[in-house]
Amino acid sequence: MEDTLKHLLAAESAASKLVEKAQTESERLVQSTLHEARQQEERFAARVPELHSAFLEKSDQRAQQTVAEMERRFQERLTQLRDAAETHEDAALEAAFRELLGGRPADLP
Repeated sequence: MEDTLKHLLAAESAASKLVEKAQTESERLVQSTLHEARQQEERFAARVPELHSAFLEKSDQRAQQTVAEMERRFQERLTQLRDAAETHEDAALEAAFRELLGGRPADLP
């Protein structure tokens, strides 16, 4: 029986050592993971200005493209309106002279 007790005590001691080793390893793993997470946060925080700058640059490019497109459309519409004004200028002048001359057609004396 004494051998059995010694054997049980030895097994208990070995089990305690294994539990202690597992707890130590677990704590080391937790600390390592926390350290790695902090490093990741620091790297991200360091990149925030760069990311912000890139975002602003891209936004500025899009705004410039939009302005350029709006200016192009404006110029196209302006050209269309000028062409229409030139096309109808003679008819408008005739109508104005006709109105000034009392409603007579322009080809009558």
